[in-house]
Amino acid sequence: MIVSDSTTLIILFDLNRLELLSNLFPKIIIPTSVYDEISVKKSVELPSFISVQAPKPSEILETMKSLLDLGESEAIALALELESKLIIDEKKGRKIAMRQGLEIIGLLGIVYLNIKKGFISKEEAKTFLKDALLHGYRINKNLIEKMLLEIE
Repeated sequence: MIVSDSTTLIILFDLNRLELLSNLFPKIIIPTSVYDEISVKKSVELPSFISVQAPKPSEILETMKSLLDLGESEAIALALELESKLIIDEKKGRKIAMRQGLEIIGLLGIVYLNIKKGFISKEEAKTFLKDALLHGYRINKNLIEKMLLEIE
């Protein structure tokens, strides 16, 4: 089980590549606000391996809301509540999640694991990452190159 913020999900929904998640995680939980974010542009039917759960009201959630957007705040709070890993890509949210002791992974890490486990080829990964960049995913291209070099 892993909790997810919205950025990675939005890119994977947009590029029709949710299998990159299901290959690695049999169950993904997203907070209500993340579901709202991913479904705001279009009606989204969640696959069976993704479920929605609201985090319980807590002091940590309120603190997070003052530092981050609602989706990131709820994702971090829910991951802490469930003692789960977290999918998150935004730099500030990643730093805060790690300070809270959460184990995190982002889109690059998910692509990397899919390559390492043989679910996709390095060429497929390159094509996917190019498409992700074209769809607005923001990441330093040097990080992509570094990740691809590690595969060899």
